[in-house]
Amino acid sequence: MVLVAVFGVGLLIAVLLSGLAARSVLSTTLIFLLGGALVSEGFLDWIHITAEDDIVAVTADLALFAVLFTDGMHVSFPALRTGWRNPVRALALGMPLALVGMAVLTHFLVGLDWTTSFLVGAVLAPTDPVFASAIVGRKEVPARLRQLLNVESGVNDGLALPVVLLLIAAAGPSAHSAEADVAVIAAELALGLGLGLCFPLAVRALAGFRLLGAEPRLQPLLPLAVGVTLYAVCHLTHANPYLAAFSAGAVLASVSPEGKRAFEPLGDALAELAKYAALLVFGALLTPGLFGDLSMGGYAAAVLAILLIRPASMLLSLAGTGFDRRERLTAAWFGPKGFASVVYGLLVLQAGIPQGEEAYTLIAVCIAFSIVAHSSTDVPIARRFHVDDLVGIPGPRDAGPADSAPGTPPAQAPGPPPAG
Repeated sequence: MVLVAVFGVGLLIAVLLSGLAARSVLSTTLIFLLGGALVSEGFLDWIHITAEDDIVAVTADLALFAVLFTDGMHVSFPALRTGWRNPVRALALGMPLALVGMAVLTHFLVGLDWTTSFLVGAVLAPTDPVFASAIVGRKEVPARLRQLLNVESGVNDGLALPVVLLLIAAAGPSAHSAEADVAVIAAELALGLGLGLCFPLAVRALAGFRLLGAEPRLQPLLPLAVGVTLYAVCHLTHANPYLAAFSAGAVLASVSPEGKRAFEPLGDALAELAKYAALLVFGALLTPGLFGDLSMGGYAAAVLAILLIRPASMLLSLAGTGFDRRERLTAAWFGPKGFASVVYGLLVLQAGIPQGEEAYTLIAVCIAFSIVAHSSTDVPIARRFHVDDLVGIPGPRDAGPADSAPGTPPAQAPGPPPAG
C-alpha cells in the first residue's frame, strides 16, 4: 500500500507540474523515477522491491505494450508507403551499428566476455519514444522525423528480442535456453505480427454488422477491448506482444479513424499511467548498492552509449538522406533506452548466466541515465522546431483574455501529445 500511496502522491505532483514541465527542462517522468528511488532501500527504506519480483516485469511489460499500442495509432500507412526508406535504414543499419558499438564498449571498458557484451548491446539497442513525446507528438516537427522515430521505436523492440534470447542461450545454460530455438522465435514474431494485423480487422468486420456496433458513449472502449484481449492472447500463445501491439494500433487507426479519434484521449491517459507506474517500480530498483556495484569503466560505457554510440550509428544510417542537419541531429540524439530494455534486462538477470548480474547493473544504470538525459531535453529541442505551445496551456508571454479583441473567439489549442 505504501507503493500505491507514493504513486498517488507522485501522480498529483506530476499533474500539477505538467504545465510547467511542458515548457521547461523539468520532466514529470523524473518525478516517478526519483520517487521510486527515494522510498527504496538505501534512502527512506519504505518498500523492498527486487528485480526478481513479478511486479517489476509485469509493470514494464504492460507499459511497453500500452505505449506501443497507442504509438501505432499515430502511424500513417499512406505516409509510410512513400517514406519507408528512412525507418528501414535506421533499423537495418543504425540498430546493428549501435549493438556492435555498445558491445565493443562493454567488452573493453567493463571487461565482460564477448557474448555477454553483445547481449548488453542487444538489450540497449531498442529505442523508446516515451521520453521524447514533445518531439514525436507535435505536428510542428517535420512529419518525416516524427515518422522515423515512431516507426523505429515501435518495430525495434520486437526485432531485438530474438537476438537477446539467442545470446542468453549462447552465454550459458539458462532457463531461457529452450526458448531460444530460431524456429520458435520466428514463429512467435510471425504470430505476434499476424495477431496484430488480423484481430483488429476481425473486430472491425464484426462492428459492421447491422445489430452490432458501439454507441457513442462506449466507442472509446472498443479499441481498449482490442488491446486488452490482444495482450492476453499474446501471452497465452507466446506470440510477440510488442509487434502485435504496434501493428494492431496502426491497423485500428487505418480502418477506423473515428475509433482512433474517440479512443485517443483515453488511450493516451492509460499509457501515461502505465508509464508512470513502471517508472516508479524501476526507480525502486535504483538503490545506492546498485550504483556502487558498477565500475568506473561501466559508468564510462553508460555515458558513451548515450553521447556517442546512438548518435554516431544514427548519423551514419541517415547519411545521404533528405534530412537537414537539424533533423539528423535530433534523430541521432533521441535514442532513449526505455521499457523494452528494462524487460530484456530482467530476462538477462533472471536467466542465471555467468556475468548476468554485472550485465544487468550496466543495463539498469544506462537506462536511468538515458531517462534523465532524454526526458529533460525533449522540450528545449522541440523549441528549435518552433513548437511554442506544447500542451495547449498559454505560456507566460501569451495574450490573456483581456488582450483579445471583444467578440474574438480564443484560438483553438492543440491537443496533448501522445503518451509515447
